[in-house]
Amino acid sequence: MDIFLQQIINGLVLGSMYALIALGYTMVYGVLNLINFAHGEILMIGAMAGLTILRLLEIVAPHLPGGVQLALAMLGAVPVCVAVSLVIERVAYRRLRNAPRLAPLITAIGVSILLQTIAMMIWGRSPIPFPQLLSPEPVEIAGALISHTQILLLALALAAMAGLALVVEKTKLGRAMRATAESPRVAGLMGVDANRVIVATFAIGAALAAIAGVMWAANYSSTQFAMGFVPGLKAFSAAVLGGIGNIYGAMLGGVLLGLIESLGAGYIGDLTGGFLGSNYQDIFAFIVLVAVLTLRPSGIMGERVADRA
Repeated sequence: MDIFLQQIINGLVLGSMYALIALGYTMVYGVLNLINFAHGEILMIGAMAGLTILRLLEIVAPHLPGGVQLALAMLGAVPVCVAVSLVIERVAYRRLRNAPRLAPLITAIGVSILLQTIAMMIWGRSPIPFPQLLSPEPVEIAGALISHTQILLLALALAAMAGLALVVEKTKLGRAMRATAESPRVAGLMGVDANRVIVATFAIGAALAAIAGVMWAANYSSTQFAMGFVPGLKAFSAAVLGGIGNIYGAMLGGVLLGLIESLGAGYIGDLTGGFLGSNYQDIFAFIVLVAVLTLRPSGIMGERVADRA
């Protein structure tokens, strides 16, 4: 039971990071009907920006507590990621809103490769260690262990998702986002500025990715120029699993995918008689994804966005 509980904790930690990234995919798709495949690189930029800020703090204020340093790294990474995301929207996507869907999709892949190349030129090819800022002593829960970094990660993810839900459901911006997702033309006739809504959507998604990027680096103690590709792909899969265009579906899909991966890594060896090891956990997760989409193509919670094809 303690091993099972450990896998559940690991899955919740991993799934909460997937959920934060998946929200960026699903919000942009909901408003623009666009899959922003460069979003995974925003995660990477957040982690790299946070690392750079920590290096500066070592010079300027080396005696700050680790928790304060981590908070400053996240606060500094958020505006960097937001600025990069808004530049991408303005330069790469805005002029392609009325183009065939394949054009912005190929552009997004190109932007992803471009961001990876720029990051490689700035920070280098080799993985860079991310400092251990919080206490390394784990907390024991019924025989399972969870680190202070993972506890902070879960708390931040829960707070961010709750805050986004309040913004979408209770604020004027949230109503504008939902109206634009339903029908941009009608929303414009009702006085909604679609450009401002789209910019706000990209900014919110980038801020969530920045938080996830810094916490991903802190959890795994490593950063690299290509670190955002695989988490971005899995987060997109999580958004599809939950229901692309549905923010609650993205949250659910992220957590489920994290749990599936963690449980798969823990038990796939036993289930296959030792034929497959824990490094094949991706197979287990995507088999479940294919199965769900075969039975329910719109995802678990369904797509809330009107089809504007």
